[in-house]
Amino acid sequence: MKASHTTTFRRAALCIALGACIAATTPAVFAQSVTGAVAGRASAGDQITVTNANTGLTRSVAVGTDGVYRLSQLPVGDYTLTVTRDGQPVGEPIALNIGLGGTTNINLGGDGALVNLDAVQVVGSRVINRVDVYSTESATNIRREEIARLPVSQDLASVALLAPGVVSSGATFGGLTFGGSSVAENVVYINGLNVTDPYRRQGFSSVPFAFYDEFQIKTGGYSAEFGRSTGGVINAVTRSGGNEFKSGMEVTMEPSAWTWARQDRFHEDGTIDERDRRSRDESPLYKANVWASGPIVKDKLFFFAMYERIDSKPRDIDTTEAWYTDSSNDFWGAKLDWRINDNHLLELLAFSDKTDSATSAYAYDWDGTGLGDKTGESYSGSGGDNWSVTYTGHLTDNFVAKAMYGINERSATGGSPWDGDCSIVGRASTYTELFGPATMQEGCHPSNSSINSRFDEREAARLDFEWTLGDHLLRFGVDQETMDSNSSRIYPGDGVSYTVIGIAADEDDRELPNGASIPDGVTAYVDARRYITGAPVSTEAQAIYIEDTWSVTPSLLLNLGVRADKFHNKLASGATFARANFSDMIAPRVGFSWDMKQDGTTKLFGNAGRYYIPLTNKLTDYFGGGTTDEHAYYVLDGWDQRADPITGLPYLFPAIGEQLGPVNTDGNVPAPDDVRTAVARDLKQVYQDEYILGFQQAISSTWSWGVNATYREVSRAVEDARINHVEGCPWYSGDWPIINPGETNTLWCPTTEDWVTFDSSQDGYITLGSDIVMGYKKPKRTYKAVEFQLDRAWDGKWALNASYLWSKSEGNIEGPVNSDTGYADTNLVQYYDHPAVNERYGVLFNDFRHQIKLRGSYQLNEMWSFGATVSARSGGPITAFGVRWPDDNRSAGGPGEFSGGGSGWLCVSGCSDWTTRELVYTERGAFGRMPWVYNVGANVTWTLPVDDVDLKARLSVYNLLNRQTVINVHSRYESTPGNQMPYFGEGTVWQAPRHMQLVVTWNF
Repeated sequence: MKASHTTTFRRAALCIALGACIAATTPAVFAQSVTGAVAGRASAGDQITVTNANTGLTRSVAVGTDGVYRLSQLPVGDYTLTVTRDGQPVGEPIALNIGLGGTTNINLGGDGALVNLDAVQVVGSRVINRVDVYSTESATNIRREEIARLPVSQDLASVALLAPGVVSSGATFGGLTFGGSSVAENVVYINGLNVTDPYRRQGFSSVPFAFYDEFQIKTGGYSAEFGRSTGGVINAVTRSGGNEFKSGMEVTMEPSAWTWARQDRFHEDGTIDERDRRSRDESPLYKANVWASGPIVKDKLFFFAMYERIDSKPRDIDTTEAWYTDSSNDFWGAKLDWRINDNHLLELLAFSDKTDSATSAYAYDWDGTGLGDKTGESYSGSGGDNWSVTYTGHLTDNFVAKAMYGINERSATGGSPWDGDCSIVGRASTYTELFGPATMQEGCHPSNSSINSRFDEREAARLDFEWTLGDHLLRFGVDQETMDSNSSRIYPGDGVSYTVIGIAADEDDRELPNGASIPDGVTAYVDARRYITGAPVSTEAQAIYIEDTWSVTPSLLLNLGVRADKFHNKLASGATFARANFSDMIAPRVGFSWDMKQDGTTKLFGNAGRYYIPLTNKLTDYFGGGTTDEHAYYVLDGWDQRADPITGLPYLFPAIGEQLGPVNTDGNVPAPDDVRTAVARDLKQVYQDEYILGFQQAISSTWSWGVNATYREVSRAVEDARINHVEGCPWYSGDWPIINPGETNTLWCPTTEDWVTFDSSQDGYITLGSDIVMGYKKPKRTYKAVEFQLDRAWDGKWALNASYLWSKSEGNIEGPVNSDTGYADTNLVQYYDHPAVNERYGVLFNDFRHQIKLRGSYQLNEMWSFGATVSARSGGPITAFGVRWPDDNRSAGGPGEFSGGGSGWLCVSGCSDWTTRELVYTERGAFGRMPWVYNVGANVTWTLPVDDVDLKARLSVYNLLNRQTVINVHSRYESTPGNQMPYFGEGTVWQAPRHMQLVVTWNF
């Protein structure tokens, strides 16, 4: 039997954790909520002292004359609370746990004992706050211990999905949607460092699952120190060392045999889905990590360090081709904590999430011999080195300062071993017509693709203060982020792409684009194109905030704050692309919490706030990078035979003859330094207004319930828009400047050499054929939701949490990406390339009307325990996209599935001529909905029942029912007016199949 270790003093471990309280009940603490606090009521004049059980950190404060005390900025962990009066101890010590971003409520009587027992649950030595009366936010906290009891995949996204209102998007580019937002509106922090992708805002840096200590998922109502998001916030802290040396190891196994086959998908006409075969794909994964922690100098300097080796070898097998990838990589990370003294703490976090993979391509015979000869190889890389340093100083009993500085790096690189020596070689159809098809390989590059790379770096710094003034907790601060992105695209080999072109001997038109003529008798020539694009772009973002948490009465708390943001996007030339000042982005935040019975069991809370989101570097890069695009022309002097530098096999390369004329540099575009015609002068930034009202109540010592309602609204967009008409400026005949569609904008008019202001809801577009002048509809997105939740707190035996969310997401724009058509270029997804694209207001892609989530855990005995998760959501809407609308012969969208644009008008007759077309208007979601999506997970954990040996094995099964339900469909209805696309409404994305995972941990 494992011993139940006890102490001689009374223990009351308090925590804010998932399953321990109604989700969405953690109060705000500053500096990106990397710490926690303890507060409550006690006898005036008493001295309250908390001591960290792991590091010996001690903090003290005197209870005020109003009987209220607060200790803030405490590192997450276990503490002991003691009371002294006139230098003498009062009562017994109380053990408590400080959770991430939360305030633990400890009310003490005159004898120093806990008096708010009616508002907490006592579980052996644990006391859990079930209703947090200090909170006005909507957030869910989850600790490592809680995750260990549930079947949750080892990634941040899976943790976030436990929170109500968070859904895995069915978009082809993936991601998470929070409260109806798109996947490009979220932010992620690790130890207060923003690690969100600055280029598209669709990914983030991460560390191994075992490196984390606690997670906080903010779904709304977050306080003024948080910004640059109109979606959700994932806030995580990593593990730290203490006075006791500890170490451990963990092995994770997901062999191929433990994953059920994906189903091969066929269209209704019997043809294979365009993603080809899936049933033989494999994704085996093995991970092993070792970690150690402890004191470097006892009570002063502590460390935590981890190394992890990841072995991943996925295989993608199609009908005639196969790709075998080796993605074996290393992770290292460390955390240092220096307790200079009880009032000053210095923390250092460093980790590297660099990854590299190599993919070999092979010929494949599905029905016959299987794997064939190797046909190519490529490699890719991502990640970077990351670090942050944080200082916390308790300068007085009521004044705290905090400073953080850090670097976040990301990258996306790709190429192949042939890149250095093999140039792109191609042939035009005219050459094949004259000389016949190739009889031998031409060129040695296996893919004839360019070399792409991107490197991102975020330099982050922030300074925060907290000042307690009687009934007021005043918080204020400033933060700055400099985000640099450097992308490039070049051709492999010598940087030139060689295209062989044929020309008939009797062809009269022999003039080249550079003005030179092809000599008589020459029947083949070479177009040698040198193409280089990409450049460094940068965004500087700053914010200031101030917030007052005011205890109006002992039972009523008001949170009054305001945040102001500014940013400056700069081009490669250093010129300004877009800029906003503090006065342009003012975001008020107001919240309240009412302890209705004044005993901590029943709470009414609410908040209202505005949240701004800045532009991404992708937008600046698109407009701001210079391009070298040059063509040189040569007579083809036959073909030279060469040897492949990798395989040694022979291939042909065009023999370059006489140059024909000068190099054509018409395609060169220098990095611009004047964007007055490309960006509106008065560009205003996107914001979201949010309102939340909620109620929570503890039913008993273990059960609690809650309900809340949320309303969100976005009424502005920043997008490139087709502007082909501006009254008073004929220069605009077909440009795509960045504007606020549907609002008044000001652009530079080269014709008049002056600024021109126009209302883009009335002007900006003129139809083709009918010459009707019109504008664009003002963007709008609304989200309405009501959430019910029932919770049974963990008592050492079992726990249960159930939630139901009804929501409705409507509008004429999803956000800065377009999931309907699979277009992921943030802020560049063609919503305003034609007025027909955003004409329809209705249900949006992320409108999942019903969401049900359950999770539970049960401990049978000291050896066996079980966990389960269940989620069910209704399917998203199916919307059709056509290519025209009435009275206009200009395309409103094309047939491409991964592009933007598209109209709600579908042609049913007379489609060949715009004057005779009969068009039928279709609403968003007019073609029904996709099916419900169900996901069941289960796990069983075995613990070795031996004293002083911490060995566990956890077997988890994900998608237990193996439901491979469709979660996205083809949305393009027409290719041209009246010509229906063959696969409209058929699937493009499905649930992943059932798979199992074994995790073995040994801590010692």
